[in-house]
Amino acid sequence: MSATERPLVGVGVLVFKEGTQQCLVGQRKGSHGGGEWALPGGHLEHGESFEECAAREVLEEAGLQLAAPQFAYAVNSVFPSGAHYVTVFVRAEVPADAQPLNCEPHKCEGWEWVEYDSIPEQCQPLFMPLAKLLDSPYRPFPQ
Repeated sequence: MSATERPLVGVGVLVFKEGTQQCLVGQRKGSHGGGEWALPGGHLEHGESFEECAAREVLEEAGLQLAAPQFAYAVNSVFPSGAHYVTVFVRAEVPADAQPLNCEPHKCEGWEWVEYDSIPEQCQPLFMPLAKLLDSPYRPFPQ
């Protein structure tokens, strides 16, 4: 097995406005998942923790500083293209008045705050890792 046949590690970030269930989502641009709704995130870099990756990616993509990022869940996705990703989800908060910037307009149409439980209805189509997270037993706000 060559290195190109091994799964890649992605990090998706559940960014919530403090004191709310509003989650940051954006519509992807580009060939890999173009037009699909996803969380901020990206590839894990060598030697980086999941939490460090989450903080870096959200700062690069949305200009937001995360408070206390923590591991949330992980999913396994094999895309129709053959790309295989293990996506690690990290949960974090930002101040309630935080406003995201679209720092990478070539990769994202823009960011929106959406109630977590409304994502499946309001944000279609979904990027495969996010769809798998939403179908999983993980709940960021246990009842």
